[in-house]
Amino acid sequence: MPLRPVATIDTDAVPAAERAGFWADCVHRLFNGLKSDHYGDTGFDGRMSTMHAGDVVLTRLEANRHRVLRSATLARASETAYLKIVAPYVGCAGVEQKGREAWVTPDQWSIYDTTDTYAVANPVRVEHLIVMVPKQRLVERGLAVDALMARRLGGSGGVSRMALETMRSAHRELPGMGDVAARGVGDAITQLVHLSMLELAGMTTTVTQREALRERIKQHVTDRLGDPALTVDALALALNCSRRQLYNAFSEEPDGLAGYILRRRIEACRQVFDDRAHDRRSITEIAFAFGFSSMAHFSRVFRAHLGVPPSDYRRALAAGA
Repeated sequence: MPLRPVATIDTDAVPAAERAGFWADCVHRLFNGLKSDHYGDTGFDGRMSTMHAGDVVLTRLEANRHRVLRSATLARASETAYLKIVAPYVGCAGVEQKGREAWVTPDQWSIYDTTDTYAVANPVRVEHLIVMVPKQRLVERGLAVDALMARRLGGSGGVSRMALETMRSAHRELPGMGDVAARGVGDAITQLVHLSMLELAGMTTTVTQREALRERIKQHVTDRLGDPALTVDALALALNCSRRQLYNAFSEEPDGLAGYILRRRIEACRQVFDDRAHDRRSITEIAFAFGFSSMAHFSRVFRAHLGVPPSDYRRALAAGA
C-alpha cells in the first residue's frame, strides 16, 4: 500500500536570516491568508508536517514563540470554512475569539472559527497539533457553534479527551493508511469533535453568569494592573462578591485567578520589553509599573513563564536589533 503524502515545511531549508519571513509566507499560504508575527524576534526556526484524513486536515507544528491573527477581511475572503483546533503537545496557546480567551496546555484543546476574526498566541516555544474540520460538516448537524468557540476542552476527560487522543493517533498513523481508511479516520474525528461540542453546549447554559463575572474580573484586572494591592480580596470588595464566587469564575483557568493576574502582569512587562521605544527604562521600573514589588519574585516568575530571566530576555532583544 502506498504511503499517504506528507507535506513538510522546515525553516532549516533556508538561510537563517530568511527564516522568519519564510515561515510567515508558509503560514499565509497553508492557512488561507493567516498573518503571523514573532514577537519582534529576529531569529526563528520552525517546521510543519501536514496530512489529510478525507476532508479533515491535520498539521503537527513545532516553532519558536509566535502569534497568528486572522482579520475580518481575511476571514471573509477565506475559500473554505473550517473549525480549527489547537492542541498543544508542548507549551501553551491562547485562543481569542467572540470576545473570549481560552488558554490551553498539553492534554487540552480549543476550537475556533476561520470565518471570523481570531488570534492565537504562542508566547513560548511550542509543539502543537492543528486540526481543521470543515465547518459545514458540524453546522449541518444542527450545531450552533458561535457560543462554543474559544473554550477549553479535554482537560476533564470524557468524550473531548477521546477526541484529542484520536486526533493525535490519526496524525501518527495516517502515513501508512490508504484513502478509504483515511476518510474513515476523518469521519471519526468529525464525529468525536461533534460530540465534544454537544457536551460543551450542554454545559454552557449553566455557566453564563459565571462567564459574565469572569469578564468583569478581567476588565477590572486590566484597569488596575499596575496596582500592587490588586489581590483576590481587593477584587471581591471592588466587585461586591465573595472570594468563592471569584474562584468559581476562574475555575476553568489552569492557574486560577491569582495565576491569571500574574500572567497578565508578566505579559504586560514583556510587551514593554519588546517595544524598543522603552529601551531606556530599567527592568525594575517596568516591573514595578505593573504591580510587582520584588525584583527577585519578578525574575523568578518571568523565567518560569518565558524560560529566561528578564535580563537575558532583554539582552537577546538588543542583540537582535
